[in-house]
Amino acid sequence: MNAEDVAKADLLHAVDPMDPEILAEPFSFLAMLRQSAPVWRDPRTRIVHVSTHALVVEVNKRPKLFSSAMAHLLKSGGTGAIDAEEAAIMAQGLPWIDTMITADPPVHSRYKRIAMKAFTPLRVEAMADYIRETTHRLIDGFAAKGSVEFKSCFADQLPSIIIADMLGVPRSDIPRFQQWLRSVVSRIAGGASREARIAAARDEIALQRYLLAAIEERRAVPRDDVISDLVHATLADEGDPRPLENVELLGILHQIFTAGQETTAQALSYGVYQLLRHPDQLQAARADASLYMGHVEETLRHLTPVSAMWRIVRQDTELGGVRLYQGDIILLRYTSANRDEMRFPDPDAFDLARANARDHLAFGAGIHSCLGMALARKEMQLAFPILFERLDGLRLSAGDSFSFLPSLLLRGVACLNLEFDPK
Repeated sequence: MNAEDVAKADLLHAVDPMDPEILAEPFSFLAMLRQSAPVWRDPRTRIVHVSTHALVVEVNKRPKLFSSAMAHLLKSGGTGAIDAEEAAIMAQGLPWIDTMITADPPVHSRYKRIAMKAFTPLRVEAMADYIRETTHRLIDGFAAKGSVEFKSCFADQLPSIIIADMLGVPRSDIPRFQQWLRSVVSRIAGGASREARIAAARDEIALQRYLLAAIEERRAVPRDDVISDLVHATLADEGDPRPLENVELLGILHQIFTAGQETTAQALSYGVYQLLRHPDQLQAARADASLYMGHVEETLRHLTPVSAMWRIVRQDTELGGVRLYQGDIILLRYTSANRDEMRFPDPDAFDLARANARDHLAFGAGIHSCLGMALARKEMQLAFPILFERLDGLRLSAGDSFSFLPSLLLRGVACLNLEFDPK
């Protein structure tokens, strides 16, 4: 190792990836990783950070070697252990079983094939008019006011309403759903205080009980909704004709519930923010609505709502020239992969005309690609043009700050204040 390499290594070792400032704005650190140590073992935690597009894809393509059986990390916010009081609260509900995000083949494939029936291309496409109507109805709620806190009044609402209606949940229960969602996210994302995690655990048990009641209702009287579809599904395609057990249904519904809301809400907020910061690109999109398709992909690439995810090394191996050992914990840095200079020229620039924006990994890769990505894309593709068509003079509120919340796994903002010409 030459003097320059030693200096770079020393600089990296001086950085704490869990520093809240770095979590909120990680790009300089991630660029340093890509250029100096694409596979980097943090000397503090021994966690291995993987930061380039090619290597993140490689890990995702080898699920037998790089396992997703990381529920203990996901549920603990990355620490691997939870507080005794939090554990006692969670023991009041059904145990977590590995179905999709924390499962490997063949278990993962078995459950994902069932869950994907809720998100078939035909079903998503059939929802287009309904998504448009919901978008207009939400805008009607604030169009006369001249200002709006966009994330809570629109971005949080649209995906929550869509998911709630798909599941068959009454819209009157959406505020409860959103509280439960915040609690689920706080436990997964890491960094929450002990008190916040305990409160979130209570909310997760409340969510479990709500979903179990809905499952029993659909078991007795089926409806035209996703919960009914899952309750009356079987594993016949896997050679097992039995229906799913409650614990399996909870695992699948929990992931549908969480995956389809917060990430889409953040992308909706960020997409509006970036177009307002780039009026030339907004003008181009208004003149040619087809550019909103590229805008959606560039928003997902540039933001990367799920910024990282865990993997576990199953046997000794090598990745990017670095020796890895059985049991090593890997952190796939999706945000970094989506800003990789080798894949995306001028990666920090926001460009809705970027030719290869769809090469992003915002929905993951390989077998663990997000099952709800078609729906998320559809919501954004339809909502963005309606928002800019209906809200004349849409602009960022004067003097308002826009900052990102510190989080290891999820990237997003708390609020987005906008002004426009009231109608």
